[in-house]
Amino acid sequence: MDYDAIIIGAGPGGYVSAIRLGQLGKKVLVIEKSYLGGVCLNEGCIPVKALVYASHLREKVNYAKREMGFLVKDEGFEIERLRKWKERIVERLKKGIETLFKNYGIEWIMGEGKLIDKNSVEVISHDGRRVFTSNFIIIATGSRPLSLKGFEPDGELIWASTHAVSLPKIPSKLLILGAGAIGLEFAYIYKNLGSEVEIYEIMPQILPGTDREMAEELRKVMERKGIKIILNSKALGVEKKGNSLDLVLERDGRVERVSGEILLLAVGRTPVLNRIGVEEIGIKTHEKGYIITDAQMRTSIPNIFAIGDVTGPPLLAHRASKQGIVAAEVIAGLDSKFEPRVIPNVVYTEPQYASVGISEEEAKDRGIKYSVGKFPFIANGKAVSSGETSGFVKIIGEINTNKILGIHILGPEASSLIGEGLISVESDMNIHKIAESIHPHPSLSEAIMEACENYFKKAIHILN
Repeated sequence: MDYDAIIIGAGPGGYVSAIRLGQLGKKVLVIEKSYLGGVCLNEGCIPVKALVYASHLREKVNYAKREMGFLVKDEGFEIERLRKWKERIVERLKKGIETLFKNYGIEWIMGEGKLIDKNSVEVISHDGRRVFTSNFIIIATGSRPLSLKGFEPDGELIWASTHAVSLPKIPSKLLILGAGAIGLEFAYIYKNLGSEVEIYEIMPQILPGTDREMAEELRKVMERKGIKIILNSKALGVEKKGNSLDLVLERDGRVERVSGEILLLAVGRTPVLNRIGVEEIGIKTHEKGYIITDAQMRTSIPNIFAIGDVTGPPLLAHRASKQGIVAAEVIAGLDSKFEPRVIPNVVYTEPQYASVGISEEEAKDRGIKYSVGKFPFIANGKAVSSGETSGFVKIIGEINTNKILGIHILGPEASSLIGEGLISVESDMNIHKIAESIHPHPSLSEAIMEACENYFKKAIHILN
């Protein structure tokens, strides 16, 4: 065999798996058709969060001007310099991956990989066609934006997330179809960069499937920022009109038209499995198209593994990375399994929304006797001193045991704060433990402590 392992795809699942295999002394080949880091690093997680940060800075400058007496003129921004700044971040992180590959002796090829049999992968690249063999193969080809018939992105009037993140222009009016994480994050970005933004969602709440109370509070916060959100709206079609378009919708049994300059399609993602030979060699897939794996990330062909978005939801980079580590360790002969009790989720709006564990609705559906503790950031000294007071912390606990079942945080730095929640839920921690632990003051983490205290009706800085 040419290699101990071949990995198809170099996103946050594939490249992490390659590095772990390199650490374990394995000879690895990575095949990537586009760029190291995959969608996450190049067109998703990293550049989107960079643009969120940039738009948040503009929001903070305006706050400093309005509330703090800063004599700052907002004369707009140079879009080309903003693009280049974002691209420099991406390039720096890609070079980091290249350096790690080099240090661990990992080979990689820019090309399109296809499974020929359980030990062979064909690669088509600028060098032509080659076939490589390996004892083990890992499929890590990720996902792409989901398209709807009649709403196919063209990069001109209809965008997918891959178009929006490239920042081609700031439309005067941006219509967004879908109020999931992707739609909300781009709404925040483009609103602060100068667009009028309207979001249309077919479901009765934003972030369908998340805690309803938290989603409703985030909706209110975004509407206060000037983003229009219309729920229970079914898109029927789109009509292009020169340099603009009309979105045709059905609401409350009536057909309506709304005009905009650009329509952003943000209705989800679908696995990239076409043209890589999955069906041809007989790998079993779910009825929804995802690859079926066991806890060791093995497919129905035991020496072929699958990780990341191709294995189904939740489609999260950190999930893919952990799966990649598990697959690498199994290939190296270690006893490793992917059996997380919970996986944290974050929406990078401002304020951020992070959650881990179950929602109130899930607790009700499971018939769990539960109670809730809450604490608003408007009563947190650190949040008030930095002018970031929207949102609150919500703790869900089991009444009989006071065990933490879920933590939901809508507020500043929620993506970092949720780490405390993750460890708490993973370890079946009693709510008393957090409530009685001394948190630093002033800090945002005090809001978690006081939410736990409120669970027992003894929070200090609010009426219980």
